[in-house]
Amino acid sequence: MDVDRSVPGLIVKIGRYPLHHGGVGAIRSLGRLGVPMYAITEDRWTPAARSRYLREPFVWPTSGRESPERLLDGLARAGRRIGRPSVLIPTDEEAAVLIAEHQDALAEWFLFPAVEPGLPRRLASKQGLHELCAEHGVASPAAAFPESYEEVERFAARARFPLVAKNREAFVRRAHPAVPGTTRIGGPGELLALARGWGARPDVILQEYLPREEAEDWIVHGCFGAGGQPKAAFTGVKVRSWPPHAGMTACAYVVGNPELAELSAQFVKRVGFVGIVDLDWRFDRRDGLYKLLDFNPRMGAQFRLFENDAGVDVVRAQHLDLTGRAVPTGEQRDGDRYVVEHIDPAARLAYRRGRGGYTTPHAPTRARVGGTELAWAASDDPLPAMVMLARVVGPGAKHLWGLWRRT
Repeated sequence: MDVDRSVPGLIVKIGRYPLHHGGVGAIRSLGRLGVPMYAITEDRWTPAARSRYLREPFVWPTSGRESPERLLDGLARAGRRIGRPSVLIPTDEEAAVLIAEHQDALAEWFLFPAVEPGLPRRLASKQGLHELCAEHGVASPAAAFPESYEEVERFAARARFPLVAKNREAFVRRAHPAVPGTTRIGGPGELLALARGWGARPDVILQEYLPREEAEDWIVHGCFGAGGQPKAAFTGVKVRSWPPHAGMTACAYVVGNPELAELSAQFVKRVGFVGIVDLDWRFDRRDGLYKLLDFNPRMGAQFRLFENDAGVDVVRAQHLDLTGRAVPTGEQRDGDRYVVEHIDPAARLAYRRGRGGYTTPHAPTRARVGGTELAWAASDDPLPAMVMLARVVGPGAKHLWGLWRRT
């Protein structure tokens, strides 16, 4: 692989989530090719900060509520410290939106895709994505966006329950979100009780509930160049998530799906996005449609599930493309599996206890031999897994138990 090792990579994150396996995966992916890697971290004892492939952590705790000017100043300091142009690799929507909307201010120090500045914010917004799906003829769950409590009341009188509530602008971190995450609502009384705490203008989306026994969760990861040209694209099935059915991937398999790959590529091209994408689709067996739930305009935490037989994942494809290198083509490795060790045991137990008819018929019964990628454990880079375990025991375990109870 013709990698430009003179161009470093910088993992950019905004907010406090130290146990992020996606950042560790990106550091390892490029670091194993000899690319110098740097990362923004909460402290020096996060898993990412202890990777052997990281040249230097920039300890910079953020909350996501800082002004853009303050965040840009912090990135500029990192750029000056590195001392040469570096590829930016955002791990959350806040970082992706910041980079897109301030390209001129960042261009002195960094390399990144030349995306339309307002597009990542719109794609990361639940309402913006719903509108773009309608505009381009892509199926998505039916949704309502109430502007007042009175509109919630009128909606409750005619809505079909159960339904789900989500934060309208889910990528904006806030001290008191309207809902803690994807929240299933069983009836009008429950909806109205929740809505009383949403303020004068509810910042929520009320969305059609897709019965899990009639659906299957698919994921698409890709890296797209100018004009929507796919540099690398992959499809897979999500088997378990945490919290169950509504959270991050805990276990997934690589499964070929040319129809979904083409549907995703066409949507990316029509909206004009450039860069790495992580898409969540739900296949609704009732009408045979793939419905787009989330468009993450950045790498997904589970991106290391996907690698083609030329050794290319979406992060490597992005680095190659931004440094003017050719991106080797190849077939995805169907049957590979990805497991996130600190959440999959709890997810597995939850799915067994409350399965309710949920199935993933396209998932293999087991991974191919040698085809399991663990999020944390790696024989050539053991410290991140050890740090993860140290941080999970105690406060982390209490947090996981709280998620379990709420779910």
